[in-house]
Amino acid sequence: MTFNGFSEDFFVFLTELKANNNRKWFADNKPRYEASVAEPCLDFIAALGPHLSEISPHFLAVPKKIGGSMFRIYRDTRFSKDKTPYKTNAGLQFRHVLGKDAHAPGFYLHLDPDEIFIGGGLWKPPSPALAKIRARIDAHGDKWTSALADKDFVARYADISPGNPLIRPPKGYDAEHPHIDALKRRSFFMMAKGTKAQALRPDFPKHVASVFADAAPVMEFLCIAVDAQF
Repeated sequence: MTFNGFSEDFFVFLTELKANNNRKWFADNKPRYEASVAEPCLDFIAALGPHLSEISPHFLAVPKKIGGSMFRIYRDTRFSKDKTPYKTNAGLQFRHVLGKDAHAPGFYLHLDPDEIFIGGGLWKPPSPALAKIRARIDAHGDKWTSALADKDFVARYADISPGNPLIRPPKGYDAEHPHIDALKRRSFFMMAKGTKAQALRPDFPKHVASVFADAAPVMEFLCIAVDAQF
């Protein structure tokens, strides 16, 4: 597997899929999907792996269509009013080794014709994991503040998404707590924007890894909070 950059047709295909989101069109263009979208994604994942292990050996880059780091293109429409069958973006997740057995932080890459973002964290973790994160912020607020103030993190990421924060303080925490804004968060996910020009380059895996690396202080804090190694 050699990653040569995502092609122009990668983005053209997703644009056309958005305009023709039906099973017949996709079936007619399935070979093109494989050649222009799926295979380059797998090549990217394989190329990212060595860089990711330098950030932490506990996150996985698995170049498999099923059960790997690439999200399937098929939408789950069972509980959605939108019955279009296909996603119009490519999503790559690099989960923690505990990801199948526990809710742990992970890294993520989102690619579509309108937006590219690179990031990681925990999006809407379940109550037990959220309680652990809040407990660590409460007990080690100085480390949380230090992670957010890391110069590389600040330069790369604007902030962490609060994920529809609570209006009131969570149970057990005072409204005057020095870290009350962090304690009200229901998600801890950070994103940095990428560009199409970057994605077209063969060294895009190295760039993405550098963005992931700048999130390391916050990712480490979150991992420790939920009893995961970093």
